[in-house]
Amino acid sequence: MFAIAVEQGQYKTYTLSDQTTKTSLEVIPERGGIVTRWRVQGQEIFYLDAARLTDPTLTVRGGIPILFPICGNLPDNTYTHNGQSYTLKQHGFARELPWEVVDQATDDRASITLSLTSNDQTRAVYPFDFQLLFTYTLEGNKLIAHQRYVNHSDSPMPFSAGFHPYFQVVDKAQLEVDIPADRLLDQPTKIEHPFDGTFDFERDEIDVAFTNLSRHSASVTDRAQGFRLTLTQSDEFSIIVFWTVKGKPFYCLEPWTAGRNALNTGERLLSLAPGASLETVFSLTADFL
Repeated sequence: MFAIAVEQGQYKTYTLSDQTTKTSLEVIPERGGIVTRWRVQGQEIFYLDAARLTDPTLTVRGGIPILFPICGNLPDNTYTHNGQSYTLKQHGFARELPWEVVDQATDDRASITLSLTSNDQTRAVYPFDFQLLFTYTLEGNKLIAHQRYVNHSDSPMPFSAGFHPYFQVVDKAQLEVDIPADRLLDQPTKIEHPFDGTFDFERDEIDVAFTNLSRHSASVTDRAQGFRLTLTQSDEFSIIVFWTVKGKPFYCLEPWTAGRNALNTGERLLSLAPGASLETVFSLTADFL
């Protein structure tokens, strides 16, 4: 039994639910197209800083913020295209702009499709005409996020894309991480280190990128809460970022298509020909132990 409920509070909120499996998904299109909550068998999976959500001057910490057309930050927030400099804030603008609901379905699953289209505000910092179509689907204990990127410009459109899921945690010492890589890049220092499958959660911050993935899935087993989260992503997401801050009850496991500063370096940068489109997908699965 699938349903979508709409509630008008500070923001219009769409709640997708599957009553058979007691799962639900909360989406706020106008707040950057963000998924804010995901409950599986009544268990809250995501971390959400509710105070930041309600303050429109702040970026949201929690749920699944969308990263487009860059992942991470640029030096001095600046990149150059065709000899002209542009300014883009960290992770781009998609997470700050209102998205539009263009489709909903409740037949054999619950899904909602959101759209973001270029406008004068985006063209001032990113000189391309585009449309993004993101569909979030609730299917059993799985959340599927399907993306379609369309270039409506008359020139090739370079971009990177990613997602920044925040997972709630009660005891990081009881996390078992399975990321398919044997080395990592410490993003603040830009120094590469071997990776033995463990993190030192006593560090003030862990901000690392895995770029040599041997498969397109990763998982975190949370012994304290009794479930395993598995991230599976399509080939375009060639990087996984792990981020957490000491004393904060969250960790982030993030699929990125390219690393920081890709608009300047071109490394792993995606590019769409005029009129072309690209479809990507990632999913999150919660299995109780």
